Amino acid sequence: MTKIVFGTDGWRGLIARDFTFDNVNIVAQAIGFYIKDTYKNRPVLIGYDTRFLAKEFALEVSNVMNQMGFDTLVSQNPIPTPVIAYSALAYKSAGAVMVTASHNPPQYCGIKYIPDYAGPATPDITDEIVSNVKLVQEGSMKIKEGIEKGKMSYFDPKEQYFEEVKKLLVKEKFQDLKLKVAYDPLYATGLGYLNELLPAISKCEVTTIHDHQDPTFGGGMPDPNEKYLSELKDYVIKNGFDLGLANDGDADRFGVLDEKGHFYTPNQIISLLLRHLVKDRGFKGSVVRTVATTHLIDKLAKHYNVTLVETPVGFKYVGQQMRESDVIIGGEESGGLSILGHIPEKDGILADLLVVEMLAYEQKSLSHIWQDLITEVGYEPFNKRLDLHLNDEDKKNFINTFKNQTPDHIGELKVTGSKTIDGVKLLFEDGNSWMLVRPSGTEPMVRVYLETDSKEKLTMLEKAVTAMLPNG
Repeated sequence: MTKIVFGTDGWRGLIARDFTFDNVNIVAQAIGFYIKDTYKNRPVLIGYDTRFLAKEFALEVSNVMNQMGFDTLVSQNPIPTPVIAYSALAYKSAGAVMVTASHNPPQYCGIKYIPDYAGPATPDITDEIVSNVKLVQEGSMKIKEGIEKGKMSYFDPKEQYFEEVKKLLVKEKFQDLKLKVAYDPLYATGLGYLNELLPAISKCEVTTIHDHQDPTFGGGMPDPNEKYLSELKDYVIKNGFDLGLANDGDADRFGVLDEKGHFYTPNQIISLLLRHLVKDRGFKGSVVRTVATTHLIDKLAKHYNVTLVETPVGFKYVGQQMRESDVIIGGEESGGLSILGHIPEKDGILADLLVVEMLAYEQKSLSHIWQDLITEVGYEPFNKRLDLHLNDEDKKNFINTFKNQTPDHIGELKVTGSKTIDGVKLLFEDGNSWMLVRPSGTEPMVRVYLETDSKEKLTMLEKAVTAMLPNG
């Protein structure tokens, strides 16, 4: 029996080895039994990305739901996660099932359940679904015979989502905007969204590369980080664009390049947009970041007198805060954000559009706005994430090095505090430096996040951590 493991955002596996029709059937039943206990007489929405067999897997989910008595609305076309999430709320549904592996390689697929509040399922919900998976596998939880079957229909919420996003933007700032924007959907679900919406609300010239959907993502990765945006970078530089924008496989993450082709990390973009929303648009409320996300946000929060909330890693925790209070912006270093008034789910399409709006307000290039921010707070962070591949024993021993007894120093920096919100986070005496050691929940890997105020300190911290590894 294949072990079905749920990570921070649903279940993912290798297509044909782990992610099979039989296992999709089991997970669909597990979600269906959760829905049956939670909702009455509401449809289940089902979406899918551009991966191999993703639509067929989605139809399998629909078939299971129909057998269990639920009506289903299946996306007419591949759909971004933020769009299906928005629809889960707008259609008064019993939640949505999204077939996607997000930014993972093309040989992977996945399933995540999005409740009717339009954000990631919280741990209590996923725990119940995981429990149901085991019961279905054991045969002690079965679909009852004689249930009146539900019906399947197709739907397309694209225009409705467009109208929702327009409400979140200041349309007057877009009407006469004439930026040159290059967009890379990375052969995935963002195609037909950003590249259609931005020209519709502005006079921007938007040119799209990789402008067809491909289950192999052009032989690359549907991940909008610097490593996989080299073609967009070259295109921006050679053709004199003002911005380069991108989205990942299911368009819940963003990628941004400035007019020089320089890549801006999610840490930078979240910080820039916090400043924009407070300074330019007068938003009030708190800012929420995960424990692994830059402390530049903390400095901006202090500068603008905004309350800061820190959560464990995973947008489900950010989204939960957004559902409970007024949050100006919530974000995580891995490339997800949402804002006040929008769904409590990552939205890479909106993130890209907000960057454009920021340029419209400031009437400056992105590189100039970044320099303004750094000057304003007097601090520029230097970050790095180390992905340390360790066997189970070494992984446990390495984590325990920090968990059982807080070190006095890491390299030349004195440790002055620690947090255990998620993993072990060490704070250093200079007030600008920190590191987070966190085990992966699904891989033999430890992730170490480093942040400090100079390249020299960053190199020193990296060497110090490496020296602490088994056989380091």
